[in-house]
Amino acid sequence: MTPSQLLSTMLVIPGIIFLLAAVRLCVQTRRQVPLALAWKWQAMTGLVVFFIVGYLFFIVIQIRQLLFPVEIVTGLIFFGGSLFVFLVIGLARLTLDKVQNADREIIQTNISLVQKNRELEKEITARLEAEGRARARLQHLSTLHGIDLVINSSLDLRLTMKLFLEQTVPQLGMDAGAILLLNSHTQILEHGADWGFEGKGIRQTRVRLGEGAAGIAASERRVFNLIDLTEPPDLFIRQELLKEEKFISYYAVPLLAKGQVKGVFEIFCRRRFEAEPEWLDFFEALAIQAAMAIDNATLFRKFQESNIELTLAYDTTIEGWAKALELRDSETEGHTQRVTELTMKVACALGIHEEELDHVRRGALLHDIGKMAVPDTILLNTGPLNEEEQQIMRRHPGFAFELLSPIHYLRPALDIPYCHHEHWDGTGYPRGLQGAQIPLAARIFAIADTWDALISARRYREAWPEAKVREHIRSLAGSHFDPDLVDIFLATV
Repeated sequence: MTPSQLLSTMLVIPGIIFLLAAVRLCVQTRRQVPLALAWKWQAMTGLVVFFIVGYLFFIVIQIRQLLFPVEIVTGLIFFGGSLFVFLVIGLARLTLDKVQNADREIIQTNISLVQKNRELEKEITARLEAEGRARARLQHLSTLHGIDLVINSSLDLRLTMKLFLEQTVPQLGMDAGAILLLNSHTQILEHGADWGFEGKGIRQTRVRLGEGAAGIAASERRVFNLIDLTEPPDLFIRQELLKEEKFISYYAVPLLAKGQVKGVFEIFCRRRFEAEPEWLDFFEALAIQAAMAIDNATLFRKFQESNIELTLAYDTTIEGWAKALELRDSETEGHTQRVTELTMKVACALGIHEEELDHVRRGALLHDIGKMAVPDTILLNTGPLNEEEQQIMRRHPGFAFELLSPIHYLRPALDIPYCHHEHWDGTGYPRGLQGAQIPLAARIFAIADTWDALISARRYREAWPEAKVREHIRSLAGSHFDPDLVDIFLATV
C-alpha cells in the first residue's frame, strides 16, 4: 500500500465514525419528523448508510489491493453526496420557512397580546374610574343621609345651616361656603350661616335679587359660577371678600322649596376649579336638602308663632270671661286672680308638671264660669237662699261642664270648674265624688277658694283673722278637704 493509499484510508475511517453517529441521530429523531417530511428524512438516512457502505468498500479496495475502478466508487459517492446536499438544503429551506412562519405567528401573537394588554389596561382604568365614581356616589349618599339626620334632629335654622355647611363644603372639595337667606319683604339676600372663612366679612352680605353672582343665581333660578374671579367681567360685587380671603373660583345655586326661592347656597375655592357634571348634580342635590331644611324651619317657626298667638288669645279670652264674672258682683273683685295664684303656688309645691299647670291655671280662672247661667236674682241675693234657689245655684258646676266640654282646648281644664265643690267625704256636689276620686287640681282649689272667701271681707260679714281661717280649714280636713293637702296648703301660704 502506497503512502497516499494509507493516508486516504486513515482519513476515511473518521468519516465512517461521523456517519455512524449521524445514522444514530437520524434514527432517534425520526419520530419527531412531521409526516410531510418523513420520506425526505428516510431518504437522507439511506444516503448516510450508502456513504458508510461506500467508505467501507473503499477501505477494502485499498487494503486488499483489489483491482476495481476507484473512479466509479468515487463518482457514486459524489453523486450520493450531491443528492444528500440537495435533501439537506430542501429540509433546511422547509425548516427556515417554518421558523419564519413561527416568527410571524409570534410577532402576530405579540401584537395581539399588546393590543389585548392595551384593551385590558383601558378596561382596568374604566373599572377603576367606575369604582371611583361609585365610591363618590356612595359618599354623596352618605352625606345626604347625614344632612337628613341633621335636618330632622333640629329645627333651629341657624344651627341646622351651620351643621349643613360643615358637612357639605369639604365633600364638595371647597374651602368655604355660606347660606344667604332671602328676606321676602325686602327681597334682599342676607347672611344666614357660614363656614371656612378666615374673616367675618361674609356676615355683612346684603345682595338684592338680580345683582351680583348670588343675586343672579336666585333671580334666574340656576347654578351660577365664576371659575376665575380675577378675570373681567367682574360679576362678583363683594370685592372685600376677594381681598381678605384670596378666592379664585365661585359657585352659587338657588335654594328652591315649593317653587319659591328661600336663599342661595354659595361656595368658594382658593384655587381654580372647573366642575364636572356629576359634581354639579351633587351640588344641586345638596341645595335641595338645604332648601327643605329652611322651609321646614320656617314653617315650624311660623307654627310656633301662630300657636303662641292663639294661646295668648285663648288666655286673654279666659281672663276676660273671669273678669266679666267678677263685674257681675263688685264685692268679689280680685277673688279669681287671688285663688288662681294660691292654687298655682300649691300646685308648684306639689311638683305638678308644667303642661298640667297651664290647665290648672285656666281651670282656676274659669272656676265659676257656670254661674253665667245662674240668674242675677239668685247670684246677687244678700239673704239666705231657699231650697229651690240653692238647687239652681248648685247646678253651676254642671253648667260649667256643658259650657266648656265642647271646647277641645279647655277640656283638660274642666277639673276645677266641674269638681271644686266635691267634698273629701263624698258629701259634695254635683257628683258626690269621694277621696282620690276628686281630681287633684279641684282638691287644691277647694282649699284655696275657702281660704280667700274667709280672709276677704264681704258686705254681709267682716274678714276673718288668718289664725281663725287656718283653724277652720284644719277643722274641715278629712271631711271637706284632703287632709294631706291641708297641711301642705297651710305650710305654703
